[in-house]
Amino acid sequence: MTPTNTRKVALVVGASRGIGRQIAVDLAKEGYAVVVAAKSTTPQPDLVNISPFPPDPNSPQSTIATVAREITLAGGEATAIPVDTTDYASIQRLAYARLDVLIYNAGAIYWAPVSQTPMKRFRLMQRVNVEGLYGTLQEALPHLTTKKPRGRIVVVSPPIYSRFFRGKTAYAVGKVGMSVLVKGLAMDLEREGLVEKGVSVAGLWPATAIESAATDQFTRKDPSYARDLRKPTIFSDAVLALLKAPASLMNGQLELDEDFLKKHAGVTDFSKYAVVPGASPRRIMPTELPDLTVKEQDDEGMRLDSSKL
Repeated sequence: MTPTNTRKVALVVGASRGIGRQIAVDLAKEGYAVVVAAKSTTPQPDLVNISPFPPDPNSPQSTIATVAREITLAGGEATAIPVDTTDYASIQRLAYARLDVLIYNAGAIYWAPVSQTPMKRFRLMQRVNVEGLYGTLQEALPHLTTKKPRGRIVVVSPPIYSRFFRGKTAYAVGKVGMSVLVKGLAMDLEREGLVEKGVSVAGLWPATAIESAATDQFTRKDPSYARDLRKPTIFSDAVLALLKAPASLMNGQLELDEDFLKKHAGVTDFSKYAVVPGASPRRIMPTELPDLTVKEQDDEGMRLDSSKL
């Protein structure tokens, strides 16, 4: 994308519906030129026939094409680019002429015990989640860290703690792998002196369940389930708050949307985010998370390049 003015450019991978769509729409409202990327798209001639417009953001009718059109009709700037994150060549074809912000929201989900998770499902989750993120970072980092370093990266990945593995180990392997990538890349950026120049990476995860295509299956069976859901705007608001926070504060953090908004954006009333007015959605994440550092955190010993041994 070549912006028509001085707007910053944000790439949102996994932006066709749900949280990703909300992030793309809200970044556009903040003045970003947005690259809307995902697998699902709509042929240009069919866009004018979609009714109602915009479509339900949690339905298959919501695609990168409808999200981009929604943004442009509201006066924003957006370009829809199809991408298959299981295909590195597809990632390489994304337009990176200029990039200020990367949001990686693409994800594959399948919750089941190890014995009930087929290899095909396992491989798909690893390719979309951790491998897709790695490939996107490989391509995006040069554009986020060179010339005038300023890049911000937000990855939809969870804090690391044991309960997250229970009953969905194969899924957790990929999602926690994404969080390890956040932690490791943050250390790289710090070592290279890029954090002090404004470059940073952080993980963000919802503290409560959020209305999405995945939760629709539960609300259809039992409408009362909606009382435990929040709107995706809470997650989008947390992303925007992360992008405005100092790089040194954000870098390497694995944050929860609610907690970050409380600590760093001064939000105390979360009632506006409830899908059911007046409801108090149940928190599904721990209120206290483990500290992953150790006493010898900065003692790496002798640095060796194993490829030259």
